[in-house]
Amino acid sequence: MVFSLSSNLKKRAELLLVDAGLLGLDEAKRALDISNSDQLHGDGSNRRFSRIYHLQEPVCILVVPAGKGDDDLAEARSAWFIGNHLRSRNVPLPEIYGWDADTGIILFEDLGDIRLHDFIVGKKDLLLQSDADLLTSYSRVIEELAHMQYAGGVDFDENWCWDSPIYDQQLMLERESGYFLRAFWQGLLGRESVQGVEEELEDIAKRTAQAGADYFLHRDFQCRNIMVKDGRVRFIDYQGGRMGPLGYDLASLLIDPYAGLSQAVKENLFDYYITCIGKYTKIEENQFVDQYNLLAFQRNMQFVGAFSFLSQVKNKVFFADYISPALSDLAARLELPQFSQYPIIRSMVKKGIVLWAR
Repeated sequence: MVFSLSSNLKKRAELLLVDAGLLGLDEAKRALDISNSDQLHGDGSNRRFSRIYHLQEPVCILVVPAGKGDDDLAEARSAWFIGNHLRSRNVPLPEIYGWDADTGIILFEDLGDIRLHDFIVGKKDLLLQSDADLLTSYSRVIEELAHMQYAGGVDFDENWCWDSPIYDQQLMLERESGYFLRAFWQGLLGRESVQGVEEELEDIAKRTAQAGADYFLHRDFQCRNIMVKDGRVRFIDYQGGRMGPLGYDLASLLIDPYAGLSQAVKENLFDYYITCIGKYTKIEENQFVDQYNLLAFQRNMQFVGAFSFLSQVKNKVFFADYISPALSDLAARLELPQFSQYPIIRSMVKKGIVLWAR
């Protein structure tokens, strides 16, 4: 698919390519011709992505904001500042070649097309604890995750955040459990709100918020945002990062509906994470397990809400396939003893599974 740039964006991109030392001016002009640029597809993002070529060889990835609004430019600014901060802490991100503050366009290192998700799809029948290759790949991710959470939180400036500076109770209620109610229960299923559910969700969020916000939080840490190049993992789509608790990104990775990891693999990786994070900070394991389950609940609610919204409102039907596994995982988590006092949301999720399956 061709990637069309306005004359202003094209000129800005040319200058970025030259300033970054990637191409000369004439080369940049030719490379940015629409016949030589391929549009790539993001998942839930409205940003535009293009692979830039020179002499049929990939040079970099050009990312253009979805629009010209303040939020669009702020998101790009966050990608630049948070990205440079994480790279300075040796977090495995793509190299960032340049950013134009006026238009928000950014040049990233081209990491190719292989995501961790692609690796998993090729091994779908081998998701067992004995699958050494899968566990080795995920173990590397776990190691780098623990490092990112701790090192990325050191000297992190909350002014870099475009969305919100910390992961807190308000965010849970608005964009996770609230997202589930609006996009799935009311939007996708067309059901009326159930009396008393808001009170239950508020109590769960209050308990979840006790985990604190002392570490760097990616907030969309799943297998489609982890690239694999030359045997190394790299993290992308980090621009929504902020300060948050340890367990959230781990939950995002382990309950990821795109991956469908077996329980044996999840348990193995959870134990390995405890070992890895212990190299950076001391945690009380039983308390962490409780926090993890609460955070996994919030993330699961976000998954269902996002998949519902993207498939129904944005017409990205790809996401509809992941609603059922996300609901099943959510229902199973609600059977844990620490959720026993929340009968309303437990009933709604069970009913939602039945209604969605019709």
